[in-house]
Amino acid sequence: MARNVIPWIWLRKHIYIQARFSYLHMKYLFFSWLAVFVGSWVIYVQYSSYTELCRGHECKNSICDKFQKGVIDGTACSSLCEKETLYFGKCLSAKSSNQVYSGSWGDLEGIIKCHMEDVPHYDLEAELEPRRESAAFNRPTKGTSVEKFREMVLSHLKAKVGDQANLHDLVGLVLGVADANKDGEISLAEARSAWALLQLNEFLMAVILQGREHTPRLLGFCGDLYVVEKVPYTPLYGLSLPWAVELWLPAGLRRSMDQWVTPSWPRKAKIAIGLLELVEDIFHGPFGSFLMCEVNAACFGYTERHDLKVLDARRIVPEAAFQKVMREQRCEVDNDCLYGADCHTTCDLTKHRCTTEVTQPNLAKVCGAVKDYLLHGAPPDVKEELEKQLYACMALRGATEQMEMEHSLILNNLKTLLWKKISHTKDSK
Repeated sequence: MARNVIPWIWLRKHIYIQARFSYLHMKYLFFSWLAVFVGSWVIYVQYSSYTELCRGHECKNSICDKFQKGVIDGTACSSLCEKETLYFGKCLSAKSSNQVYSGSWGDLEGIIKCHMEDVPHYDLEAELEPRRESAAFNRPTKGTSVEKFREMVLSHLKAKVGDQANLHDLVGLVLGVADANKDGEISLAEARSAWALLQLNEFLMAVILQGREHTPRLLGFCGDLYVVEKVPYTPLYGLSLPWAVELWLPAGLRRSMDQWVTPSWPRKAKIAIGLLELVEDIFHGPFGSFLMCEVNAACFGYTERHDLKVLDARRIVPEAAFQKVMREQRCEVDNDCLYGADCHTTCDLTKHRCTTEVTQPNLAKVCGAVKDYLLHGAPPDVKEELEKQLYACMALRGATEQMEMEHSLILNNLKTLLWKKISHTKDSK
C-alpha cells in the first residue's frame, strides 16, 4: 500500500513542479512582453516628440534659402550658410515654433534660436510678438530709405515701450545692431532681418540690456535666427529629470532633491543679488518698464563666477505693450486676465475688460521663486531676518499708492542684507 502511495506523491509533485514552471514561464513571458511594449511606446513617444519639436534642419534650410536669394542678411549668415562654421548641436526646444539648439561658432559656444511659423490663433502672446509679419521678411519694402526705416523703427518702439524721452537712443542701438557688416550703411536685407528680430521681446531685451552682466551677449543673427552666448549652469536650481520620473516623484522629495545640486550659500546669495539687480534694471529703466511674466528656475542660469544670466527673455515684456493688450482683453473672471504664467490683472466686471495694473510686481515674483533656494543652508545669524524680508517682499502688491516706495525699500534691504554677509568672502568675487 505504501509503495503505491509513493509513486502517486512523486507524480503529484512532478505535476506541481511542471505547473509551477509553466506559471513562472508564462509570467516571465508576460512581463517581458509588457516591458518590450512599454519600452517601444516610450521610444515612439520620445521620437515623435523629438521630430515634432526639433526641426533645426528646416529652420536652417529656410533661413539659408532666403539669404542666398538676397532677402535677408546678418552677421551669422555667411557662417551658417556658406562657410558652415556655425553648427547646430543638441536640441533644447520646448515648442516646435521656437527652435532652440546648443551650437558652436568657431571657438565660441552659443545657443541658437529660430522661429519657425506664425501664431495660428489669437492670444496675448500673438499680440506682443506678432510672428505673421516678421516671418515673411517683406518689410521694409524695396525702395525704403534709411530715414524711412528709422521712422518705422521709432514708431514700432514707441508702440512697444511707450513714448520715452530717450527713445531715439534706443533707435540708434537697434540700427547699430542692424548694420551687420559695420560699413555705416543698412542694406535692405539687413533692415529686413532687423525688423523681423525687432518683433521679438527677447531680442529687444538683448539690445536694451546689452553691456549688462545679466543678459547673454548677442553673438550674431541671420533673419530672425540669432545666436547668444551659452550660459554654463542651467537652470538656476534643480535637477533635470525624465518626464516618467517627474510624474511619480512626490513634490516634497523633488524640492529636497533640487537643493542637493545648488552651490554653497554665499554663492547662492551672489546669484540672488544678480537677480535683484536685474529687477532694478527693468523696473523704470532708461527705456521704460518691463514685466517679468514667467519667473521660475528654468528662466535663469549662472556663470562660473556665479553671475546671474537670463536664459529666456520672451516673457519679459514692455509694460506699455502689455497694458495696451489688456485694455482690449474681454473677461468674465480675473483668471481671464493672465499673460504667461505670472502676469495677472483683475477683471472690471462693469466693462468686462481687464484692468492694466499687474497684481504682483516683478520683485514679489522673484522673491517667491528664490525663497526656498535662499533659506536652505542660510547662516543662522541671518536666516530669521532674511525670511522676514522675503515674506515682506512676496506680500508686495502692484496697484497700491506706496508700492514704488515699498518696492525700493525692500529691494535695497535684501541686497544690503545679502551683500553684507558675503562681501568679505572669496565667493563674492
